[in-house]
Amino acid sequence: MRPMQHSSKIHNVRYELRGPILQAAKKMEAEGQRILKMNLGDTAPFGLQAPESIVKDMVHHIRGAQGYSDSKGIPSARRAISQYYQTRGLMQIGVEDIFIGNGVSELISMTLQGFLENDDEVLIPAPDYPLWTASVTLSGGKPVHYLCDEDNQWWPDMADVEAKITDRTRAIVIINPNNPTGAVYPRHILEQFAELARKHSLVLFSDEIYEKILYGEAEHIHTASIADDICCLTFSGLSKAYRMPGYRAGWVALTGPKAATAAYRETLELLASLRLCANVPAQHAIQTSLGGHQSIDELVRPGGRLREQRDLAHQLLNDIPGVSCAPADGALYLFPKLDRELYPFSSDEKFVLDLLEEQKILVSHGTAFNWPQPDHFRFVILPSNSDIEEAVRRIAAFLAVRRNAAGAAKLDGAPADTDAALQTMADSRV
Repeated sequence: MRPMQHSSKIHNVRYELRGPILQAAKKMEAEGQRILKMNLGDTAPFGLQAPESIVKDMVHHIRGAQGYSDSKGIPSARRAISQYYQTRGLMQIGVEDIFIGNGVSELISMTLQGFLENDDEVLIPAPDYPLWTASVTLSGGKPVHYLCDEDNQWWPDMADVEAKITDRTRAIVIINPNNPTGAVYPRHILEQFAELARKHSLVLFSDEIYEKILYGEAEHIHTASIADDICCLTFSGLSKAYRMPGYRAGWVALTGPKAATAAYRETLELLASLRLCANVPAQHAIQTSLGGHQSIDELVRPGGRLREQRDLAHQLLNDIPGVSCAPADGALYLFPKLDRELYPFSSDEKFVLDLLEEQKILVSHGTAFNWPQPDHFRFVILPSNSDIEEAVRRIAAFLAVRRNAAGAAKLDGAPADTDAALQTMADSRV
């Protein structure tokens, strides 16, 4: 039999959050080793479970959820989403403007497949949630990354955004609050995005899945609320704020001039029909979630679990010599930076793999989020305070060895590269 070949469409598609490093961790676990996981934003393993009232409502509707639903989603759920946005000032979002999917991930792929021609360019933040880059590539498009500025609260460098617009650019992706940096964008940044979209006839894709996970004085502003004259797709769902990532309930709301979006709406209805419908039981959780008590508020306020864990992780990471970490105003992550003078790793993937093998701790390397330099890693704040303390202790111990190795190598005139310095030290012991 002729060997099955993978499609050429898969070339350059990466999703390293579940790639070789995670497979290495699974292999170590299979051998009986305990891995401290600070890598994935899944709330369930850390005791952050869905509110009981939402689970009960799903169970109550389970027998009536055995058949297919409307391909766009059950009316009660879409009505609840519409009413939620209208209370936030988005009066133009009606029931027919909403498509429910198996999480935002499915809808990202679906909306891009229905929009892009081959070689169309889409501007995506760096760092980004890598599904956006992968989905643009799979849809035949070309991802072009604009830089976010670490020295300016990780807000997008708007000059860089505009400089990367070409005659092939079709859309801009905005991730707000941002994964992995935790940045929350102020109104003037969103207004500049809207102005660029007007000037260059671009569509805005606004990923707002973390919209309710905010700390301190941070305020989330819906992109569509300041761009009602622009074609804008707003993505959100239950995975994060309602701690339901496994139930797979997300949605996208399409706004903008009806005439300009008419053909695209028909395309989305076709694509929604091809997958028949989204997971029906989870759709029954949407109305209760949006209309009931917002338990996420208790977790993010001062004294709340997520707020305390964010503050602790931020402080401890910044206490490590040569590590700097900007505060996160939202989401569930920190994105620390390694001083490359002290830690000149040639590969952040090797840094993460070595950390896993030596300290039994799993984090995500920064280039997995399409950050251009091997000097960052993502640290999840979901684990308990004690696990955060232990994780940072292990990272600090790991980096102390590298720091000492690099310093000794410089004194001996050996290579400055950390990996090479460690090998030099090892050779000297033989």
